[in-house]
Amino acid sequence: STAAIFVAIKSIQVVAIPVGRKKRFGNSIMTEAAQRFRDQWERLSRDQYLYVTLSLMFVVTFCVSAFLQPQLTIGTLPGWQNVIVLLAVAAAAGYGTWRFMNIALERRRIAFVRDANIAVGHSLLKLTANQMRVFHEVRVPAGVIDNVVVGLAGIYAVDVIAERPGKHNEVELNRNTLKFASGKVDSVADSATRASQLGSALKKLVGHPVRVRPVIATPGWEVSAQASEQFLLVNERNLAMMRGWKDEKDYLMNEDIEAINRFLTNQALRN
Repeated sequence: STAAIFVAIKSIQVVAIPVGRKKRFGNSIMTEAAQRFRDQWERLSRDQYLYVTLSLMFVVTFCVSAFLQPQLTIGTLPGWQNVIVLLAVAAAAGYGTWRFMNIALERRRIAFVRDANIAVGHSLLKLTANQMRVFHEVRVPAGVIDNVVVGLAGIYAVDVIAERPGKHNEVELNRNTLKFASGKVDSVADSATRASQLGSALKKLVGHPVRVRPVIATPGWEVSAQASEQFLLVNERNLAMMRGWKDEKDYLMNEDIEAINRFLTNQALRN
């Protein structure tokens, strides 16, 4: 019964959730900061509640079948059938526990990544002056750029790398490698690739080369050193440093800004 209900609920979700995602104001609602992580956290939450509900249903059904009619309890079954029943119950309980723990751990990890992206996204909104605009989760062939900032002084692709800070929360950038005080090492080469792909798309749009500067944000970490001319390393509190990282060759005209904003707005709409 538990397995049948699980299949039924999953089937309903496959049909109902995409229908429920359609927005009444699809031409006005845009992607928010950390939108894909919000969606993933909600999906994991649904799965977690589903496993809890089905586990409780399994326990109740099993207890009722075992104790409501004593003359038909599993104790009256042949020994080999008892072994099969107990093995099936143990396998189901073990799988349910393992799956529940995995979902709980993944949900905790996604919650941290989501909050880190939200913190950076909200901090970027403070920079929206002098015709600057912020777009979240811009898709390019190589993946998703977490945030794109468009302004007269140029365009910035701001990617977020979320790591839990420990006792020592220093990070340094050496060319295209991030080194955290915790010992974790991350490559930021993919961020440069995504920024370059966005620049190529915008070049076709406005008819001249457009440079997109890659920025790496590490919320909760203090930047101790950065030896790279290709990237700028910041945290959620000093994103304003982007304003000083510019070149007159990257400046854009008003008509370029308008065309780019329309292009990114159409991409960011949640239809």
